[in-house]
Amino acid sequence: MADDVHGILLLDKPLGLSSAGAVARTKRLFAAAKAGHTGSLDPLAEGMLPICFGEATKFASGLLEADKSYEVTARLGERTASADLESPVIERRSLPDWSATDIATALAAFPRAYAQVPPMHSAIKQAGRPLYEYARAGEIREREARRIEIHELQLLNYQAPDLRFRVRCSKGTYIRVLAEDIAATLDTVAHLVGLRRTAVAPFVDRPLHRLEALESMDLVERRRSLLPVDAALQSVPRLQLPATVVAALRQGRDVEWSGEAPGLVRMYSEDMGFFGLGEVRDGARLAPLRLIAAAANRA
Repeated sequence: MADDVHGILLLDKPLGLSSAGAVARTKRLFAAAKAGHTGSLDPLAEGMLPICFGEATKFASGLLEADKSYEVTARLGERTASADLESPVIERRSLPDWSATDIATALAAFPRAYAQVPPMHSAIKQAGRPLYEYARAGEIREREARRIEIHELQLLNYQAPDLRFRVRCSKGTYIRVLAEDIAATLDTVAHLVGLRRTAVAPFVDRPLHRLEALESMDLVERRRSLLPVDAALQSVPRLQLPATVVAALRQGRDVEWSGEAPGLVRMYSEDMGFFGLGEVRDGARLAPLRLIAAAANRA
């Protein structure tokens, strides 16, 4: 029987498994009533997939909006329709005798903010259908470019024809397209042959849990591997509140509050610990935005 399980699992998603499949497997492993991922990874990608259980799903949107980091392997001089290994090579170009310094120079010169055109092989919908359905039918649709930001772009290795680099980027960045765009600055083509997500802010340098390891644990040990519900909110200022105002906030009512800068706050009480996300308005009132059940607090 499924239980009310609350917290965040940092899963090391394996190759070949969809994000939805990863959620289904972990939901069964944790005997959880409710679970969801926070930004999908393609089956051909691996690495960090934060999965929220129970009340933690209320704060998953922040992870969807967060910066993400990847280690990427792109094969230069070859193009596929899907820009990865999902489809066969449809174009080949000979490559100059580039050095690692040449590639590093190209990466350093690559724009850090630009309008990226989403790929046809994506889940973005047009007329109620995902773009990948049009692509599989051989139809090309116009796509609106989306502004993205590349915060870090670092060469890891170049062993022709494979280029390995690390990137930290804003939400909505398609790494397949980024690889193609980098290749275009070198006057060639490319497709992904390896992709690993290493971080989703604020979870940087945090240990990941593999499915095989979780399966070897008993249920109690698995649940101990979860981060608390508020783990994704550490960049939001913390506000410790007296019991005199907590009851009103938990009933959905604003309270008078001064001395804090306007904006989002993590709300805590002595008895409950973390109990939700609030907003200080005009420096004079505190409004509850998203509250959790008392039983969900693991802090």
